[in-house]
Amino acid sequence: MENPKIRFKGFTKDWEQRKLGELVGIYDGVHQTPDYQDSGIMFLSVENIATLKSEKYISEAAFERDYKVYPEKGDILMTRIGDVGTTNVVETAEKVAFYVSLALLKPNGIDSYFLSNAMKTNPFLKGLRERTLVTAIPQKINKDEIGKIDIFITNNDEEQKKIGAYFHNLDNLITLHQRKCEQTKNLKKYMLQKMFPQNGAKVPEIRFDGFTYDWEQRKFSDIASRESVSRESSYDLPSLEYEDVIAEEGRLNKDISLKENIKKGIVFDGSQVLYGKLRPYLHNWLNPDFSGVAVGDWWVLKPNNADKSFIYRLIQTQRFDDIANQSAGSKMPRADWNLVSNTEFAVPVSQEEQEKIGEYFSSLDHLITLHQRKCDELKKMKKYMLQNMFI
Repeated sequence: MENPKIRFKGFTKDWEQRKLGELVGIYDGVHQTPDYQDSGIMFLSVENIATLKSEKYISEAAFERDYKVYPEKGDILMTRIGDVGTTNVVETAEKVAFYVSLALLKPNGIDSYFLSNAMKTNPFLKGLRERTLVTAIPQKINKDEIGKIDIFITNNDEEQKKIGAYFHNLDNLITLHQRKCEQTKNLKKYMLQKMFPQNGAKVPEIRFDGFTYDWEQRKFSDIASRESVSRESSYDLPSLEYEDVIAEEGRLNKDISLKENIKKGIVFDGSQVLYGKLRPYLHNWLNPDFSGVAVGDWWVLKPNNADKSFIYRLIQTQRFDDIANQSAGSKMPRADWNLVSNTEFAVPVSQEEQEKIGEYFSSLDHLITLHQRKCDELKKMKKYMLQNMFI
């Protein structure tokens, strides 16, 4: 029998192939839409699988009537309608209700975290797909088919627990960095509102010490101009397209210097800010520190007597977003330069204040990138270890 490529020391016994139904009891949720309450027993459906948390509740009486078997701590919930095969382990000791879009798996003497991750491996997912009714709308797998899927396991309880704990810790680390990333994004959104004047105010609510002057109203064209020099991309001037930038995050998703296709675009040299004018609600922007050519619907904005990093934050404010989205076209709306360039925005008189604001948001962006990168690295590690610690 084939064994995993990576194993904890001291474990050498062969793994074996079993039917999932031999390892768990499989149960259905309610088929009818419940009568929701403001409080009571939490009700889970397919969209709650990632967190196993919901703001929907049913009454205690409905729970007692409809659930002879229900999720308990250590059980596994698996999506089976729409999204098929995503699993999560129940960690609460409180009563939980669930819809028919989820299957309840009650392990029989097998570690829950081990089994949940074994169900994420390619061989199991292949068996799952073969039994899924992909032509159904939405796609689904019948409850009775779930237990027929083959799965490879170790029968050693200690090995199961070690593997389960390893992946459980990985998931906790991923969740931690995701949460920190989201918290920092929320802080950035809050500070963009508080560190820029709102509703005609002359100063922002939150300001660095030492700055007291009113901000001044300046047309956008007075603080930034559009570059228009175009050139074909080259080794020294890689092409930058919409698809190369992660929306709202302002970072590249690939090494654009490796591109081979030659494309024509607006030249930038690292002293400008890029703003995506096509579908401005997508929030495509970049503060490059390299040279290249911006291909497609980019504005290449050159700061005029204004700090580059401050301009980069200004284009992310709600005020700028509102103006940019007063766009022409319905299917392919584009921001109107004539409108944006002639709109007045509040700008600090002091260049030093502009720089401090830019530096503050740069530090937040750096934290967001660090947490996102760590999260991505952990996900890659998890994927690799799923392939090598299971069969």
